[in-house]
Amino acid sequence: MLSFNPTQFPCIKGKILQEIQTLIPILKKEIESKLTLMAMKLGLFLFFFIPFSSFLTLAQPDKPPSGMNYWCSTTPHPEQCKIFMGGHHVPKHRTDFRTMAIQVAMERSLHAQIHVEDLRNHCRSKHEKAVWTDCSKLISNTIFQLNNTIKGLKTTKNCTGIDAQTWLSTALTNLDTCRVGSVELNVSRFISPIVSNNVSELISNSLAINGGLLGKQKTKAGFPNWVSDRERKLLQSPSLASQANYVVAKDGSGHFRSIQAAINYAVLKRRGNGRIIIYVKKGVYRENIEISNNMNQLTLVGDGLRYTVITGNRSVATGFTTYSSATFGVDGVGFLARGITFRNTAGPQNGQAVALRSASDLSVFYACAFEGYQDTLFVLAQRQFFKACYIYGTIDFIFGNAAVVFQNCIIYVRKPLWGQANVITAQGRADPFQNTGISIQNSRVMATPELNRVVSSYKTYLGRPWQQYSRTVFLKTYLGSLVNPAGWLAWQNSNFAQDTLYYGEYLNFGPASSTRARINWKGYHVIRSSSTASLFTVTNLIAGGGWLPATGVPFTAGL
Repeated sequence: MLSFNPTQFPCIKGKILQEIQTLIPILKKEIESKLTLMAMKLGLFLFFFIPFSSFLTLAQPDKPPSGMNYWCSTTPHPEQCKIFMGGHHVPKHRTDFRTMAIQVAMERSLHAQIHVEDLRNHCRSKHEKAVWTDCSKLISNTIFQLNNTIKGLKTTKNCTGIDAQTWLSTALTNLDTCRVGSVELNVSRFISPIVSNNVSELISNSLAINGGLLGKQKTKAGFPNWVSDRERKLLQSPSLASQANYVVAKDGSGHFRSIQAAINYAVLKRRGNGRIIIYVKKGVYRENIEISNNMNQLTLVGDGLRYTVITGNRSVATGFTTYSSATFGVDGVGFLARGITFRNTAGPQNGQAVALRSASDLSVFYACAFEGYQDTLFVLAQRQFFKACYIYGTIDFIFGNAAVVFQNCIIYVRKPLWGQANVITAQGRADPFQNTGISIQNSRVMATPELNRVVSSYKTYLGRPWQQYSRTVFLKTYLGSLVNPAGWLAWQNSNFAQDTLYYGEYLNFGPASSTRARINWKGYHVIRSSSTASLFTVTNLIAGGGWLPATGVPFTAGL
């Protein structure tokens, strides 16, 4: 702490002494401001090793020396804070400031929703209509996440600081997704009234404030603490199909021939909050399915990934956004799937084409397959985990901004178009305070037989930074010879995000596991200690006290 004791300097007297004493608080505040700014810029790296609360405590003492301007000066976006919070009462403590910040973000989100409704009748093209549809849904979900956070924080039994950070991260990701879709279809000017009204900055401030208030949580070994004992058994039960509330069958032997029809009926007839199980018999179901955020606690079980297939062929090239191209999209909390293949057959020539899009918090995908080319698996937001799954693709085919763990999965890289490079991951963390990232553990990265025959003609990379604070690790994973020695790829031949991302490798093995020729970016790390690597495991991603409250899968809680 900066201090000055005049008795230690007896030769300094009079006016000079007075001037020094006057300068001390000014210098102290300047140093604290610089330290806080450094902490925010270094946030990614420091978040892993030093509790961020130490930085926020420095910036936001329990008894602030001044009013709202001071509180706002400690946020990443102080001007927006001052504009929209200036008329409010001065907070008494950090938790009060957090509540106020989230409420202001909610107010601006509701204002954005008014703009969405105003634009409804101004859609002049198919592309504008497609983006408007996405953004309308995403803004509504942002309001839903903010409302959950406000209500949850008032009743601490229902919401921890980690929950709040997850939901705030999702709220911000929704806005980024709306913006990305408008760029993809060249209608960004049309949608600008929705995404340029300071909601993103206000949510970012809320994330920063809440980030310093996170505590530690405990989880049961092997499974996250939000998976009940019954659901643990349910996921692994060989007789799961016999417990189904509804049966879907192409041949008419069930209650429904369509999966979407079964889901819609289950929502209509639901009573209470109990889990609903839908058994999907073997067959190829050509549907584009949506599970909204009012359909929670749903289990979809198939006859095995070889036999139960859900398929579609939407793509950006055919007029959809990446978001709306998904064959299967799920938002409802607690979604579980087992023994199903999710497929998009648009092919490599049609660009982004999603097989599964998930923003389901606390979701599990067990013994499933995801097949596509570019953008196969969109882990959009929230906490997710994947166990013993098969994932096929070419470019950015595991992407999004969820907190997600993949364990014991087989990642198959396919043959792309001539001249293209394969990239396995494109993680989309856009804010340094979002608690999101991709962790791939105890898995295998391999070439499909088609690619393997010409593997020397194509380069394959572990990932590239889709957003400024992209965060991805590979832990104890087999890396086949197809992976380029550099390991990771720059974003569009630039140095974008290379200092602010976090990419790490720990005890990987196989022909391409050597890190000697890896890229030398500031944000790339060869993880050498188990304590650092353990930050990315199921247990610590959930209970890590401010980092990634992610998901877990059966049997493996640690390294």
